[in-house]
Amino acid sequence: MSVQVENLEKNMAKLTIEVSAEEFDKAIQGAYLKNKGSITLPGFRKGKAPRAMIEKMYGVGVFYEDAANSIIPEAYSKAAEESGLEIVSQPEIDVTQIEKGKSFIFTAEVAVKPEVTLGEYKGVEVPKAEITVSDEEIEAELKKEQEKNSRTIDVDDRAVEDGDMIVLDFEGFVDDVAFEGGKGEDYSLTIGSHSFIPGFEEALVGAKLNEEMDVNVTFPEEYQAAELAGKPAVFKCTVKQIQMKELPELDDDFAKDVSEFDTLDEYKEDIKKNITSTKEAQAKTDKENAVVDKIIENAQMDIPDPMLDSQIRQMQDDFARRMQSQGLSMEQYMQFTGTTMEQLNEQMKPQALKRIQSRLVLEKIAEVEDVQVSDEKIDEEIAKMAEMYNMEVEKLKELMGDYEKDQMKKDMAVQEAVTLVTEAAKEV
Repeated sequence: MSVQVENLEKNMAKLTIEVSAEEFDKAIQGAYLKNKGSITLPGFRKGKAPRAMIEKMYGVGVFYEDAANSIIPEAYSKAAEESGLEIVSQPEIDVTQIEKGKSFIFTAEVAVKPEVTLGEYKGVEVPKAEITVSDEEIEAELKKEQEKNSRTIDVDDRAVEDGDMIVLDFEGFVDDVAFEGGKGEDYSLTIGSHSFIPGFEEALVGAKLNEEMDVNVTFPEEYQAAELAGKPAVFKCTVKQIQMKELPELDDDFAKDVSEFDTLDEYKEDIKKNITSTKEAQAKTDKENAVVDKIIENAQMDIPDPMLDSQIRQMQDDFARRMQSQGLSMEQYMQFTGTTMEQLNEQMKPQALKRIQSRLVLEKIAEVEDVQVSDEKIDEEIAKMAEMYNMEVEKLKELMGDYEKDQMKKDMAVQEAVTLVTEAAKEV
């Protein structure tokens, strides 16, 4: 096998890969052996027809496609390694010569890692974050804890109020005719949750237990069921149960129940400290992002389209896995949101570009600054991972190949580059 490299514009390259006629004939023979069992020729038992007879009957190229498909992956992999290029996209394959008795030739057009020209990256100016915690934020956290420790009680001495949890039967009518999907029994609804069409929940405020009442609403113009969109409707409703949340008093006893503190003031101070820590961590992340954004602005690089496409596909795969973990397929997501794959591509493109640019400039900084990641640091990181996955360190090392360890080393170098430029930045 031989490979020739042609550098193209915009960080693209073309590999011309030639596989010997002997290797190509072996691949054809392999395709014949693989497929002959399903081929019948007059005068031969099924699977017993000679290759020459099959080629005569169906044409000399009958096994070319299978032969090419068996050769290309391995040949491309070897050629990519031999080329010395840092390839950052899937190859676009084009067969240029496929003929019996001759060498098999194909090309692979690929994107290569762009060269980065750094501008100013030390001492860039970013906005200074002011970290404050308001009384309202502390009260909001207290309210959440209060809600978590509330108890639900039945109400039978008053009508429905905002915030109540009710159980009701209902049936909807348009022009005095019941419509499909408009009926529900023992339906649980929290008043003020806005889970029903506008106006429905508000109209139930004041409803009494076990008394039928009419709720008049108008379906939104953009309602999903076109036959109901924009139409006035009447729902005949009967509230069968009313419940409310009873919140605990915010006092020292509450603090003792929900925390390790003896007084409400101590508990509030701890909440303030936790909010401050969260804001400081966010401010640190925001500063890092702002610094990297400035460095990208100051740098020059030409991102090839296939590299961007590969990043978008990776992000789509990650997104699909997250959806699947929530029990939703991509087809269902597209249907529910009315989004097309093309629209999703466009939505992801800016983030994909930013990921590529960030990685490239940080790798370049790590190179320029000669950032070194020692084996000891790698071992420390593997030990953390082993603890996270509840595994033995040596077992995890066995499972990790050289590629994974090399990738970990690059990731750690990039993170050290982030620390370097962030610490050097000026807050204004």
